[in-house]
Amino acid sequence: MLLHPAPPPFLGLLMLDTAFPRLPGDAGHLASWAMPVRARVVHGASPQRVVREGDAALLPPFVDAARMLVAQGAAAITTSCGFLVRWQSELQAALPVPVWTSALLKLPELERPGVITVDAAALGAAHLLAAGAPADIPIEGLLPGCHLQRTLLGNAPRLDGDEAEADVLAAAARLLQRRPDVTDLVLECTNLPPFAAALQRASGRPVHHLMTLVHERWEFR
Repeated sequence: MLLHPAPPPFLGLLMLDTAFPRLPGDAGHLASWAMPVRARVVHGASPQRVVREGDAALLPPFVDAARMLVAQGAAAITTSCGFLVRWQSELQAALPVPVWTSALLKLPELERPGVITVDAAALGAAHLLAAGAPADIPIEGLLPGCHLQRTLLGNAPRLDGDEAEADVLAAAARLLQRRPDVTDLVLECTNLPPFAAALQRASGRPVHHLMTLVHERWEFR
């Protein structure tokens, strides 16, 4: 009897329902991952509903999508939006595999971190507490109305990489001017990692994001 080797374990990726471009390094660009990945779009989960509205009606569809990925063989689950950390405990309770919703889960391991987010007005203490982090960690968002924020939250079809990088570096500069004691930068938004290397060079701080967190934890799942 011929035995076939078991397929390698894969990471299940819960995707928001988006149309904006995803650059290499973005969590939704599958080549950004070192392990096999299968993605599943949660239809109706727009950036507006997830980030700014925190629509609780979306939790059951996210759970259903995650369960489908686990049934297909996913060894762990992650997401394409750091704001989903608010449902970290609910998703983990519903699934038999590790769930890593957001780079914010890295915060408790860092000495004096600061967070860069797509929208500082929408990210608050509840998200930090859901990540197991203190509620007073400094947060800086993309400048309201800047190119990258308009593209991501408006779900626009055009993304200029140079403009987007400038928006991210400007957010980090504002954070460090306000809080020069910050030792590490954590990117809440899964669309910001394409600019992580430039950010690390400009800031002189380690930069953590969803891919760094998941790749660290994948080996120990």
